[in-house]
Amino acid sequence: MFLFGGFLMTIFGLFVSLVFLGQAFTIMLVYVWSRRNPYVRMNFFGLLNFQAPFLPWVLMGFSLLLGNSIIVDLLGIAVGHIYFFLEDVFPIQPGGIRILKTPSILKAIFDTPDEDPNYNPLPEERPGGFAWGEGQRLGG
Repeated sequence: MFLFGGFLMTIFGLFVSLVFLGQAFTIMLVYVWSRRNPYVRMNFFGLLNFQAPFLPWVLMGFSLLLGNSIIVDLLGIAVGHIYFFLEDVFPIQPGGIRILKTPSILKAIFDTPDEDPNYNPLPEERPGGFAWGEGQRLGG
Protein backbone atom coordinates (compact mmCIF):
# COMPACT_ATOMS: atom_id res chain seq x y z
CA MET A 1 0.00 0.00 0.00
CA PHE A 2 2.82 2.41 0.84
CA LEU A 3 4.64 1.79 -2.44
CA PHE A 4 1.48 2.04 -4.53
CA GLY A 5 0.26 5.18 -2.73
CA GLY A 6 3.65 6.86 -2.81
CA PHE A 7 4.12 6.16 -6.51
CA LEU A 8 0.64 7.28 -7.51
CA MET A 9 0.78 10.41 -5.36
CA THR A 10 4.14 11.37 -6.82
CA ILE A 11 2.75 11.05 -10.34
CA PHE A 12 -0.46 12.95 -9.51
CA GLY A 13 1.49 15.50 -7.46
CA LEU A 14 3.47 16.48 -10.55
CA PHE A 15 0.26 17.48 -12.34
CA VAL A 16 -0.98 19.71 -9.51
CA SER A 17 2.46 21.08 -8.57
CA LEU A 18 2.60 19.56 -5.09
CA VAL A 19 6.00 18.83 -3.60
CA PHE A 20 5.17 17.83 -0.02
CA LEU A 21 2.79 14.88 -0.01
CA GLY A 22 2.89 13.85 3.65
CA GLN A 23 -0.60 15.12 4.40
CA ALA A 24 -2.00 13.48 1.26
CA PHE A 25 -0.38 10.19 2.29
CA THR A 26 -1.95 10.47 5.74
CA ILE A 27 -5.37 11.17 4.25
CA MET A 28 -4.94 8.13 1.98
CA LEU A 29 -4.30 5.92 5.03
CA VAL A 30 -7.30 7.46 6.83
CA TYR A 31 -9.50 6.86 3.78
CA VAL A 32 -8.56 3.19 3.49
CA TRP A 33 -9.02 2.64 7.24
CA SER A 34 -12.38 4.38 7.24
CA ARG A 35 -13.68 2.34 4.32
CA ARG A 36 -12.57 -0.91 5.95
CA ASN A 37 -14.28 0.03 9.24
CA PRO A 38 -17.62 1.49 8.12
CA TYR A 39 -19.53 0.97 11.38
CA VAL A 40 -17.11 2.74 13.74
CA ARG A 41 -18.69 5.81 15.31
CA MET A 42 -16.53 8.92 15.29
CA ASN A 43 -16.71 12.18 17.24
CA PHE A 44 -15.01 15.34 16.00
CA PHE A 45 -14.14 17.79 18.79
CA GLY A 46 -17.24 16.72 20.68
CA LEU A 47 -19.42 18.61 18.20
CA LEU A 48 -19.97 16.29 15.28
CA ASN A 49 -20.92 12.60 15.39
CA PHE A 50 -20.58 10.51 12.24
CA GLN A 51 -19.64 7.09 10.88
CA ALA A 52 -16.01 6.34 9.95
CA PRO A 53 -16.44 6.54 6.14
CA PHE A 54 -17.09 10.28 6.50
CA LEU A 55 -13.83 10.95 8.39
CA PRO A 56 -11.70 11.97 5.36
CA TRP A 57 -14.44 14.37 4.26
CA VAL A 58 -14.75 15.87 7.74
CA LEU A 59 -10.98 16.37 7.86
CA MET A 60 -11.11 18.01 4.44
CA GLY A 61 -13.90 20.33 5.62
CA PHE A 62 -11.89 21.25 8.70
CA SER A 63 -8.86 21.92 6.51
CA LEU A 64 -11.04 24.17 4.36
CA LEU A 65 -12.25 26.04 7.48
CA LEU A 66 -8.63 26.67 8.44
CA GLY A 67 -8.00 28.21 5.04
CA ASN A 68 -5.77 25.46 3.67
CA SER A 69 -5.90 24.16 0.13
CA ILE A 70 -8.08 21.09 -0.22
CA ILE A 71 -6.14 19.83 -3.25
CA VAL A 72 -3.85 17.86 -0.94
CA ASP A 73 -6.81 16.23 0.81
CA LEU A 74 -8.53 15.46 -2.48
CA LEU A 75 -5.33 13.86 -3.79
CA GLY A 76 -5.10 11.62 -0.72
CA ILE A 77 -8.78 10.67 -0.97
CA ALA A 78 -8.44 9.89 -4.70
CA VAL A 79 -5.37 7.68 -4.25
CA GLY A 80 -6.94 6.00 -1.21
CA HIS A 81 -10.08 5.29 -3.21
CA ILE A 82 -8.10 3.80 -6.09
CA TYR A 83 -6.18 1.56 -3.68
CA PHE A 84 -9.34 0.52 -1.81
CA PHE A 85 -11.11 -0.31 -5.06
CA LEU A 86 -8.22 -2.35 -6.47
CA GLU A 87 -7.55 -4.19 -3.20
CA ASP A 88 -10.96 -4.69 -1.59
CA VAL A 89 -13.73 -4.17 -4.16
CA PHE A 90 -12.55 -5.35 -7.58
CA PRO A 91 -11.17 -8.80 -6.55
CA ILE A 92 -14.56 -9.93 -5.14
CA GLN A 93 -16.52 -8.91 -8.25
CA PRO A 94 -17.49 -11.63 -10.76
CA GLY A 95 -14.48 -12.02 -13.01
CA GLY A 96 -12.38 -9.75 -10.81
CA ILE A 97 -8.73 -10.44 -10.12
CA ARG A 98 -6.29 -9.16 -7.58
CA ILE A 99 -4.15 -6.67 -9.47
CA LEU A 100 -1.96 -5.42 -6.61
CA LYS A 101 0.45 -7.97 -5.23
CA THR A 102 3.20 -7.48 -2.68
CA PRO A 103 6.63 -7.83 -4.33
CA SER A 104 8.32 -11.09 -3.35
CA ILE A 105 11.47 -9.29 -2.21
CA LEU A 106 9.43 -7.41 0.41
CA LYS A 107 7.85 -10.66 1.55
CA ALA A 108 11.28 -12.24 1.87
CA ILE A 109 12.57 -9.32 3.92
CA PHE A 110 9.63 -8.69 6.23
CA ASP A 111 7.63 -11.92 6.59
CA THR A 112 8.44 -14.02 9.63
CA PRO A 113 9.80 -17.48 8.83
CA ASP A 114 7.60 -20.49 9.45
CA GLU A 115 8.11 -22.12 12.82
CA ASP A 116 9.63 -25.60 13.00
CA PRO A 117 6.93 -28.00 14.26
CA ASN A 118 9.63 -30.23 15.82
CA TYR A 119 11.12 -27.43 17.91
CA ASN A 120 10.99 -28.13 21.65
CA PRO A 121 12.00 -25.07 23.69
CA LEU A 122 14.27 -25.40 26.68
CA PRO A 123 12.55 -25.13 30.07
CA GLU A 124 13.96 -21.65 30.63
CA GLU A 125 12.48 -20.50 27.30
CA ARG A 126 8.96 -21.71 28.10
CA PRO A 127 6.45 -19.25 29.53
CA GLY A 128 6.62 -19.64 33.29
CA GLY A 129 9.68 -21.91 32.99
CA PHE A 130 8.02 -24.87 34.72
CA ALA A 131 6.60 -28.12 33.42
CA TRP A 132 3.29 -27.95 35.26
CA GLY A 133 1.31 -31.17 35.52
CA GLU A 134 4.23 -33.52 34.94
CA GLY A 135 4.81 -34.45 38.58
CA GLN A 136 3.17 -37.05 40.82
CA ARG A 137 -0.19 -36.68 42.48
CA LEU A 138 -0.17 -35.73 46.18
CA GLY A 139 -1.54 -38.26 48.67
CA GLY A 140 -1.51 -41.06 46.14
